[in-house]
Amino acid sequence: MQTHKLYINGEYTESNGNEWIDIINPATEEVISKTPKATTEDVDRAVEAASQAQKGWELTPNIERGKIVRALGDRIEENRATFIDLLQEEQGKDYELASGEVDLAIDYFRYMSEWARRIEGEVVPSDRPNENIFIYKKPIGVVAGIVPWNFPVFILARKVATALVTGCTIVLKPSQQTPNTAVEFTKIIDSMEEVPKGVYNLITGTGSEIGNALAKHEKVHMITMTGSVPAGTKVMEAAAQNITKVNLELGGKAPAIVTANADLDVAAESIQTSRLANNGQACTNAERVYVHESVAEELIEKLKQSFENLTLGDPRENKEADVGPLVSEDRLESVEGMVKEAVGAGANVVCGGERGDVDKGFFYKPTILTNVDHESTIMQEEIFGPVIPITTFKTIDEAIEKGNDTDFGLSSSVYTEDINEAMRVVNELKFGETFVNRENFEAVQGYHAGMRKSGLGGTDGKHGMEDFLETQVVYMQYKNDKQ
Repeated sequence: MQTHKLYINGEYTESNGNEWIDIINPATEEVISKTPKATTEDVDRAVEAASQAQKGWELTPNIERGKIVRALGDRIEENRATFIDLLQEEQGKDYELASGEVDLAIDYFRYMSEWARRIEGEVVPSDRPNENIFIYKKPIGVVAGIVPWNFPVFILARKVATALVTGCTIVLKPSQQTPNTAVEFTKIIDSMEEVPKGVYNLITGTGSEIGNALAKHEKVHMITMTGSVPAGTKVMEAAAQNITKVNLELGGKAPAIVTANADLDVAAESIQTSRLANNGQACTNAERVYVHESVAEELIEKLKQSFENLTLGDPRENKEADVGPLVSEDRLESVEGMVKEAVGAGANVVCGGERGDVDKGFFYKPTILTNVDHESTIMQEEIFGPVIPITTFKTIDEAIEKGNDTDFGLSSSVYTEDINEAMRVVNELKFGETFVNRENFEAVQGYHAGMRKSGLGGTDGKHGMEDFLETQVVYMQYKNDKQ
C-alpha cells in the first residue's frame, strides 16, 4: 500500500498536519493507499508557489507552453496501462470506459495544446484621431482546480491543460476518494524539467477544508470546480470574500424525451448507455425518461432486456463486466434509499431494485422503475447510480414542460425521427446540452456548460479555454507628424 505526499513548488513534501485519508477500492473494500489530509498552511504554501511561478509562466511564449501541454498528453499515453489500472482500482470503472477516459484525457492535452497559437486579441477603431484601441487576452492568474471522483483523469486534463496553455499556474485538489491517478500524473510533471517549479502543485485532503481554503485565498484568481450543488454553493460563498471568479460544473437531472416518432432501438441503446455510463455516476447521465404513452410499453421492454443482460463485477478482475461498483458505501446506501422511497410511493420495479449478489463491494443492480410520479424525489433529485425512472406523456407540450421542471440545466436528450419535432424540443428545452438521437457525451471541441443550478461558466473548446483568460483594453495614443 502506497503512502503519498503533497507536491509543492516542484518538490514532494510532507503535510504540516499528521492526519491521513484511506483510499478504498470500491469493488473489494480494501484500503489501497493513504494520502495526507492537508492543512490550510499547506494550501498557503502551494498557492504562494503558484503565485511566484505565475510571473514567469505567463511570459513564456505561448508556443512553448503549448509544447509542454502536448508533451504531458504524450507522457500519459506512454503510461496508459498504468492510468487505466489505477482508475479502475480507485473508482470502479469498467475497462472500456476507463480506457476511454484515459484516451480522452490524452486527446484533451493534445487538443488544448493547439490553442497556444490561437489566443487572440482585437484591434478596435477609436472615436478619436491618432488612437488605436487594443484588446488583449491575458491569463487570469493562479487557478485552483478541484477535481471530482467520478472522472478523475479526464477532468484533471480539463483543468490542468487549459490552465497551463493559457499561461495560468494551478493548485490541483483531487477528490479525497480518487487521488491516485492525480498522484501518478504528478510523477510525470516531476520528471519534466521543462515544467518550471510552482507551475503545477498537488494538494490532497477534504473538500470542506482544502476546497474552502483555496476558494477564499486572496492569491487565487479563479476556482474551477466540478462537483455537487452544495459543494459549489460553499465554493461560491468562500470565493465571494475576494470576488474570485468561479467556474462551476455542478449536478444534473437530464431528461430523455422519447416521442411517438422515435426509432425505439436507437432510443433504448442510447438511453442505456447514457444512464449506465460510469455505473450511473456522471452529471450528464440520463436521469429520467419521458416516453410517449403509445410507445412506452415497447421501449420499456427493450430497456428491460438490455438491462437484464448486463453483468456486474470487479472491473480489474473481469474486463467483460458491464457494470462496476458505486464509489462508496454511502453512495450505495443513497441509491438504495431513493429506490425504496420510490417503490413505497407506488413505483414499479421492472428489473433490479436491489444490491448486487456479491460478497464485497458497493454494487447495485441496473434498475428500471415505471409508474413514477414526476414530483417524486427520484424524478427531481440526482440519483447518481444505475437506476432509471420512467413516466409517460400525452403531448410534446407536456414532455417539454416536465423536462424543464427541474432546478438543474446541464444535459438533456430527445429521440425522434421527425425533424420538426426535434427542432421544437431543442429550442424549448432549457439545458446547456441537448443530444438528439444519440447518447449523452460531449466532445472536446464543443462547449460543456449548464444552466440554472448546474453551474457557471463552462469547459471544452474555444469558449471553455477563454474562461481562463481575462481582458485588458489599452487606449494607445500616438503622434502624427503629418497633422
